[in-house]
Amino acid sequence: MSTVGLETSPVADALAGLRANEARYFKNKYDHVFTVQPASDARTTIDWVHRILKEERDIVISSRPLQATSFQVENIRMAYVFYESGLSINVMYTLDAPQKRAVGFKLSDGMEIPAELASRFKFARQKSKLAGTIRGSFFVLKNTY
Repeated sequence: MSTVGLETSPVADALAGLRANEARYFKNKYDHVFTVQPASDARTTIDWVHRILKEERDIVISSRPLQATSFQVENIRMAYVFYESGLSINVMYTLDAPQKRAVGFKLSDGMEIPAELASRFKFARQKSKLAGTIRGSFFVLKNTY
């Protein structure tokens, strides 16, 4: 597992595992090759995710984005942002089923729950061979983006 692009994260190895876990999921389920770009090259994706967080729940992430990706599989537009703190945020936006649109949060093994999320969400634990223990939560989107 490569930590390229994630070196400044205090949990770089766990964040790389989390990124690899997502990549494996999309390869196995959709035969999609999950690739990321440096945050500086993915402003449109990051701005879209941040707009949704702000408008839906008035959430502003304090950590610096390191990498992001945006792609479509079947009828689902996906966006991911990986942050220096070890946080990963994804937006699942179905194009034909508004009731199946959500924002997901995943916390890398070893990181604290960010203050901006701690009082708003409960995080469930799951085990991953690539990422160790992942804590995750989500909320359903109410608006159209």
